[in-house]
Amino acid sequence: MDGRGRSRIRSSGSSARPARRAGKPAVHGVRLSVNVNKVATLRNSRGRSLPSVVEAVRVCVDAGAPGITVHPRADERHIRRTDAYEISAFLATREGVEFNIEGDPRPDLLEMVREIRPAQCTLVPVMPGEITSQAGWPIDAPAGQLGEAIRDLQEHGVRVSLFIEPEAAAVRWAASLHADRIELYTEPFAAAFAEGPQPGERSFTKYVAAARLAHELGMGVNAGHDLDLHNLTLFRTLPHLDEVSIGHALISHALYVGLDRAVRDYLAACAQAV
Repeated sequence: MDGRGRSRIRSSGSSARPARRAGKPAVHGVRLSVNVNKVATLRNSRGRSLPSVVEAVRVCVDAGAPGITVHPRADERHIRRTDAYEISAFLATREGVEFNIEGDPRPDLLEMVREIRPAQCTLVPVMPGEITSQAGWPIDAPAGQLGEAIRDLQEHGVRVSLFIEPEAAAVRWAASLHADRIELYTEPFAAAFAEGPQPGERSFTKYVAAARLAHELGMGVNAGHDLDLHNLTLFRTLPHLDEVSIGHALISHALYVGLDRAVRDYLAACAQAV
């Protein structure tokens, strides 16, 4: 139970799922959730079935990834609705691997999450015409509608995370909506880190403060956006960090070393044993 007398949800899926196969990944430190959106982007560029998103998920899991993330956008520019169901069916055979579905709280996405019941749903704001996520939730977002979506998903056994900026007001806002976790938007940190050690450290202090406050308020801490093998050396030391979601940099690295090796490299960067 958390400080509000509410059970913390840690389900990895529906109780109706088939028996899981042996082979639970050993996880130490920060969990890595591999975002496979870019695999779907490549597939969709030819309009056929290659590369297979599910096969990419299999490689990631076999390499030791303890989590898989997808973001099914309304226009299906990369992950399709059918992908989410197929990935869920595959992961039902793999013990200990969490499925995280990201997206804006539109009706069709919420319906899909209720049906699939992944371990986690990360609710993110979506701006018209954006290529990728550009910011966390503004704290003046309609709390009633968002709070209702959070409660509904939690009642279906889904852990809910809110994508936010590393600001105290945003952390307190997420707590007021009874989110189970926050996901810190890390693009500003990544940009600062690329400028040099001092800018990176200055940016990192904001994330440290946000993570500590989230922990004090009873929420878990996730992070994602533009994290890579270089900036993880610092970011993995964030207090109370539960999970990082990484896609673009990992898949880019896989072009040179292969997907299995790329996942193992990122697991090592997160200080995880495989």
